[in-house]
Amino acid sequence: MSAKIQTRAYNPDTCQSLIAAGADPLLARLCAARAVASPAELQDKLAGLLPHQSLKGCAEAAARLADAVLARENILIVADYDADGATACAVGMKGLQSMGAMVDFLVPNRFEYGYGLTPAIVELAAGMEPDLLITVDNGIASVEGVAAAREHGIATVITDHHLPGDELSEADVIVNPNQPGCDFPSKALAGVGVMFYTMLALRAELRERGAFAGKAEPNLAELLDLVALGTVADVVKLDHNNRILVSQGLQRMRADRMQPGIRALFAAAGRDAARATTFDMGFALGPRLNAAGRLADMSLGIECLITDDMGRALNIAQELDKLNRERRAIEADMQQEAMAGLDSIDPGSHASLTLFQPEWHQGVIGILAGRIKEKFHRPTIAFARGNEGELKGSGRSIEAYSMYEELCKCKELMTKFGGHPMAAGLSLAGEEMIEPFRRALNDNSTLTEEDFVEKVVIDVPMPITYITKNLIRQLSLLEPFGKGNTKPLFAQKGLTVLNYRIFGKNRNVVKVQLADVGGYQ
Repeated sequence: MSAKIQTRAYNPDTCQSLIAAGADPLLARLCAARAVASPAELQDKLAGLLPHQSLKGCAEAAARLADAVLARENILIVADYDADGATACAVGMKGLQSMGAMVDFLVPNRFEYGYGLTPAIVELAAGMEPDLLITVDNGIASVEGVAAAREHGIATVITDHHLPGDELSEADVIVNPNQPGCDFPSKALAGVGVMFYTMLALRAELRERGAFAGKAEPNLAELLDLVALGTVADVVKLDHNNRILVSQGLQRMRADRMQPGIRALFAAAGRDAARATTFDMGFALGPRLNAAGRLADMSLGIECLITDDMGRALNIAQELDKLNRERRAIEADMQQEAMAGLDSIDPGSHASLTLFQPEWHQGVIGILAGRIKEKFHRPTIAFARGNEGELKGSGRSIEAYSMYEELCKCKELMTKFGGHPMAAGLSLAGEEMIEPFRRALNDNSTLTEEDFVEKVVIDVPMPITYITKNLIRQLSLLEPFGKGNTKPLFAQKGLTVLNYRIFGKNRNVVKVQLADVGGYQ
């Protein structure tokens, strides 16, 4: 079934109020479809950020961290192994060091320790003799890990953005916009955004205590390139608050006022930082950073982000680029094997696809699931072997299917699982559970044939005669683009392709010359 074109929904009342406020009618329509309710929300000044005081736990975390800084306690950051976790760790390391803290970091190897602040990670951390653990981009579900830290006499501050489970840990402080009782208006902060807010609060607390008397305060705006990269790479919704953070980070990149590690990643990717976009962060820098966590150890990626030595940053970025090329090769082989396996079945007869090969790489199955999901427009879960016979799975979904809710229907078949509507991670006890799991997912599915039709969402039908330099300027007011603030898409029927040219390193770019029925090109 071919893709179906549909027009993006918008709020007509918001559109009219924007027009009444002086907005161009087309821009008003685009804004109203992206939850932009006023012209002020198109501004990207730092003064427009939501105050850190409204983020539950932020003031308490700042007070505990200020005590640790002034008492010269040993602080240890426990990071996640993706780009959001790496940038959050770098923001914590650089922010805390700029305020005089004694701080180090630890990032779990995903293949040995799995995700989050587990008791095993606490045991490893205890060997570094910290007084205080800070989690970044993880920890909200680490009930047992926090308890283990308490047994060791180690305090814990959780900074996270993931949805909490039924039980919260007994951490000293939790900073998470999605925790119960938090009224912070933006629930879309990435892990790096939560850590940046914590650093803002810590600076304010130290200022209140007179810690900066007679010396310059640290300029935390210097960390915004890291915040922008982690926010875009984690594909969180770009609401107004996140658009400010990303826009400010982009401006620093374009002005060559960025961390050496970010500059090195641009160089390794062959991208021009002076013309940086969210595409660069999501598809060039982010994947190279993630490659460390997928194939090796994210400590390498974090070292790239925190070093002040440009030579060292360039060397690490080249290593990350090599890992990314290796990851692409592994992914290509896995995708070929997956497609060969699907030749024996009709994917169209399955509500969801469950894939497994014993040799598949655990760090790449999430990407594979995403690729197969895109090709067949069906929820897809790919499995690889884990430790001691266990299978590790990673799933990617379509809009009509909440993967987390569907997994809840067959939770008795899994040893553990977690996630959200569009993606999930899970474990099975062994290979013998693959078929029961596959059957359960398909038997429980309520998807219809219409759900399997890919949707191409346009903003408005628009003649090509409307495409002018003024229109381009108007559209630029909506930047930066990303999840929840997608690039505008227009359509016109009756166009004729006059000629086209395919180019690019991978022959994946096409330039087309079009003409409408009136001959306008």
